[in-house]
Amino acid sequence: MVAPLEVAEFLNKELNVAGTADSSNNGLQVDADTEVEGVAFAVDAALEVFRQARKAGAGMVVVHHGISWKDSLKYITGINFKRLEFLIKNNMALYAAHLPLDMHPRLGNNARLASLLGLRKLKKFGYLEGAPIGFSGELNNPNSVTQIAERLGRALNARPKIYAFGNKKIKTVGIVSGNSNFAIEEAAAMGIDCFVSGEPRHGSYHDIKEHGLNVIYAGHYATETLGVRALMPSIRKKFRVKTVFIDSPTGL
Repeated sequence: MVAPLEVAEFLNKELNVAGTADSSNNGLQVDADTEVEGVAFAVDAALEVFRQARKAGAGMVVVHHGISWKDSLKYITGINFKRLEFLIKNNMALYAAHLPLDMHPRLGNNARLASLLGLRKLKKFGYLEGAPIGFSGELNNPNSVTQIAERLGRALNARPKIYAFGNKKIKTVGIVSGNSNFAIEEAAAMGIDCFVSGEPRHGSYHDIKEHGLNVIYAGHYATETLGVRALMPSIRKKFRVKTVFIDSPTGL
C-alpha cells in the first residue's frame, strides 16, 4: 500500500511537472486520507472512469485530462460538484498530467506513437508557446499514408481519418497527439511528408489541402491512451500496487 502523495511526488519528478508550463494544474488534484492498494489509469477524469476505478479496487486515479485547469473549478457546482463529491465520498485521489505526459521523451504520448511507427532520427516538433510537444522522425522504409493509418488503427483500436494531399510515398512523419492542429503550419514549413494527430478541426481542411500535406487523425482519445499506459509498469514495480487501465473511449 502507498499514500497518494508518494505516487504524486514520484510522477512529478519523473514527468518534470514543475518545469512544464501548462493550462492544466498538473499533479495531485484531489488527495485522499488513506493508503491505496490499487491505482487506475485513464485518459479523462470523468464519473464513468471513477466508478470503474472504484469497482476495480483502485484508491487513486491517474489521468491525462484532469478536472483542475487554469479557468476551471471556480465554482464547485454541477458536474464539478458531482465529480468531487464522488472522489471525496469514496476517499479516492486524483492525479493529472497533461502536457508533461504528451512531451516526455520516453513515456509520453508522442514518444510512444513515434516508437509505434518505428521512427528514427527523432527531433523535437510541434512547438506550443515555445515548447516542443511532439516529435518528428524518419521511417526506415517509405510507406503510403494508408499503410501508416492502418498501422495506427490496429495498434490503437481506432479508425483514423486520412487527408491525402501530399507525397504518395512517405518518409518523414511529425506527431503531436490530441487536438494539435496548431502544428500543421510547422509540418508544412519543415517539408514533413505526413502529420499525425488526434482530432480534426473544420478550419484546418483547406490549410492541409493548400499546403499539399498528408494528415492522419487517429483520434484524440486513442492517441492519448499510450502515455498513461506507459506509466503503469513503473508504478506497479516501485510501489507494489495493482494497476488497471480504465478504457472509456469518447469516439473523438
